[in-house]
Amino acid sequence: NQPVAGKIAVAQVVQNRVDNPHYPETICDVVYQAQWRENWKGNMIPVRHKCQFSWFCDGKSDIPVDSATWMFSVLTAESVLRGDFGDITEGATHYHADSVHPYWADSLNQTVIINNHIFYK
Repeated sequence: NQPVAGKIAVAQVVQNRVDNPHYPETICDVVYQAQWRENWKGNMIPVRHKCQFSWFCDGKSDIPVDSATWMFSVLTAESVLRGDFGDITEGATHYHADSVHPYWADSLNQTVIINNHIFYK
């Protein structure tokens, strides 16, 4: 639901974590870094609100319903992987919406504000 700069910035935070030795080495492992549990069907699922990215374990469906928006997001991610934009987050490995203040925010250095998100490294 973010404008293009927000999509780019989130993708860059994921990439910055991949490039940082304190985080997993692949995009998927970074995105899926979470606390996991077994559900009643025997499937492993992320614990709600216990993951690195709230959009991964917010309990909402991850199945795209807007094809045009989904395709634009895929193309944007591919552009970030190619390095088309530089790093507009200035090396950020964390971000949050400006409507919250997570416990870790004061321990990191703020880099930029993009739309309604604050970025840190």
